[in-house]
Amino acid sequence: MTMPRRTARRPLAPRVAAPREPVDPARIGRRVVRRRAKGMDAGAAAAALEDARFDARQASRHEDLVDDERRRAELGEWERIDRLLTAAAPGSVYDPDTDDVVRAELAAEAAAAAAREAELRKATRVAAAPTSSRRCAS
Repeated sequence: MTMPRRTARRPLAPRVAAPREPVDPARIGRRVVRRRAKGMDAGAAAAALEDARFDARQASRHEDLVDDERRRAELGEWERIDRLLTAAAPGSVYDPDTDDVVRAELAAEAAAAAAREAELRKATRVAAAPTSSRRCAS
């Protein structure tokens, strides 16, 4: 039995490295809270807020946790959701899909992603352009 002959590999097309979005612990914290809060009523949100405040007090006793940006963002988001549900009609539950703050944040993220994508396309075009067109006329 003969083995199939291996063909030479084609070289990969040159690519421009896509800029990575930096990790934002505060944004991660807010998203975690929103997922947990989905479907909660005012009473459940108030209980979760008290738990977050307790966790913040405990963390304040540890030097390495004092500047935890994610924990501060989580506490702030629980406070915001608690205020939102307290002001809402009795029996209302939290839904991030109808939250104006969440909608605005998602719109801003989409706009930033579109801007990054446009910049990447431009960089790709520049990288793919012939070198003779990139020379400066001196």
